[in-house]
Amino acid sequence: MSFVRRAATVLAAATALTAGLALPALAHVTVQPGTAEQGSFTKVAFRVPNERDTASTTKIEVSFPADHPLAFVSVKPLPGWEVKVTEGKLPTPVKTEYGDLEEAVTTVVWSGGKINPGEFQEFEVSMGQLPKDTDQLLFPTKQTYSNGEVVDWAEAPKADGTEDEHPAPLLKLVPAAASPSASPSAAAAAASPAATSVVLNPAGSDGTARLLGGAGLAVGVVGVVLAALGLRRRSA
Repeated sequence: MSFVRRAATVLAAATALTAGLALPALAHVTVQPGTAEQGSFTKVAFRVPNERDTASTTKIEVSFPADHPLAFVSVKPLPGWEVKVTEGKLPTPVKTEYGDLEEAVTTVVWSGGKINPGEFQEFEVSMGQLPKDTDQLLFPTKQTYSNGEVVDWAEAPKADGTEDEHPAPLLKLVPAAASPSASPSAAAAAASPAATSVVLNPAGSDGTARLLGGAGLAVGVVGVVLAALGLRRRSA
């Protein structure tokens, strides 16, 4: 029993230590999911946990990148929260596939709601077109509590990979995936018309089913005939 108790004590201590080390990272304001394709339109959620035991989060202000402005930003209504989207004129127009972009969203503010201690909330945004000349976008965020405290999540990632105390929400951008039509399976299907017709042609599939059904019926008839002959021989 003493061995079991010691083992349980060590396990509890290790679990507590692991949880203590993991909690600070989980408590950051983050972008979910954390990656998106360059040049695409995407939907993300700013996940905001409440870090205080005696105060609630009452306001969230997200700043959008000015060095890589986004032409399209829309927000999903969230019951209990008011949202304000602010646009600003860019110092220099940015050329896009849809023309010169002279204004872009600078901030999105959610207020009027409440994130209680021990809870989190997600604020969803649809946006694009994501830039192709960078591998990340930062969204500095201010989190205001009911006691007047403001936490500024605005620190950029460090070059050595270590994490700051208040890192800005980060969206990593990856190269666009290859077109499905260029995949090996698609190429193989294109090179095999017979296989493609079996998979994609409903009429071909229906004909095959009828053929198999007819063969099954014929086998059934033969079985009945053989059974009848067997009964005749047995009677004789």
